[in-house]
Amino acid sequence: MKRRNLVLAGPALMAGGVMAGVPGLAFAAPQQQQQTIRFGQSADMTGEDAALGRDIRTGILAAFDAASRADARGPRFELITLDDKGAADRTTDNVKAFAGAGVSALIGLTSGAGAEAAMGTIDQHQLALLGTASGHMGIRSGNLASAYHTRAGYDAEFSSMVSYVKTRELSRVGIVYLEGTAKPNLAAMTVALASVGLLPVEAIALDRNEPSYDAVAARLIADKLDVVMFMAQAKPTAAIIDHMVAAKYRGLFYASSMAGQDLVDVLASKGQSAVMSVVVPRPNAMGLSVVSRCQQDLVALGSNAKVSVATLEGYISGRIAVEAVRGAYRGATPNRAQLRDTLSNLRADLGGYKVQFNPGSPNGSKYVELVTIDRYGKLVG
Repeated sequence: MKRRNLVLAGPALMAGGVMAGVPGLAFAAPQQQQQTIRFGQSADMTGEDAALGRDIRTGILAAFDAASRADARGPRFELITLDDKGAADRTTDNVKAFAGAGVSALIGLTSGAGAEAAMGTIDQHQLALLGTASGHMGIRSGNLASAYHTRAGYDAEFSSMVSYVKTRELSRVGIVYLEGTAKPNLAAMTVALASVGLLPVEAIALDRNEPSYDAVAARLIADKLDVVMFMAQAKPTAAIIDHMVAAKYRGLFYASSMAGQDLVDVLASKGQSAVMSVVVPRPNAMGLSVVSRCQQDLVALGSNAKVSVATLEGYISGRIAVEAVRGAYRGATPNRAQLRDTLSNLRADLGGYKVQFNPGSPNGSKYVELVTIDRYGKLVG
């Protein structure tokens, strides 16, 4: 197993050596003279969003592998992933393990709620939290000095959605969101609608453990809506769309990035369509350097993965981590504070995708594109 590919089940499930007093986090001595910069990732690797966790991780690895190969005298980049199964409490436990185990920063967390729950530990240990793969609004306020976002938040996504809805003169809007959704996320939806003078005709909270969403779909159909906007994962979103399509619903479906590549794949398998907001360039936009390089680096990694919205999001985060390390590197491993300082003023153009941080502004990108998932699974403008 390559050391850069290390994946562990989580502090409570690990066996092995000890690193800085934390059971299970042990690192072999470097095999090369290059300095090794380690990043920690807590991600869902075996839970409901395991596909997202794997894709984000693969994208980061592709960026790290390319950077490690590019400069024999520069630092090597290593990613250690702990499985959190999508649970906020496991995310917090993993972050505590990383904080005591010598990682330079955190990258690619897949639970926005988990990242928010772990912010106290992250701040206490001066860790940078880079590229959380979520638009979660609870980690996006300007007073969070440790969080650096390489993708847009849900507020930007919903603003784009409702602007399009208003342009199309669609007035009967229903919103569907996960029960327990953080208040800032739900507020982002309602504030965006209010900004164009709309109130939702229907607002339904989903129980993610519900065995069937047919009753929800029936309510939405009965309301004779022009459009249904989802802030939910792929499984419930796809199930509701399937029921409504079967019932000959003629309105539009809008899905946030939370549904991700899984929704693209499910709808394609059924020949169905929806509009989705994406926060990275389309994976088929090979004319953009960031997309074509991602593809090249995935191949060089030896991965069978293709460029998707998730692998590209992870790749972008990995590229920004590399830029930050290079900016802080002075022949020795930069400490956590140095990495945070470098990130706070970092500007990078990755070729079709720009990231810019400023002190007090954690949102490095506002990139949002509304794309149509056609019945073949292609993302078209």
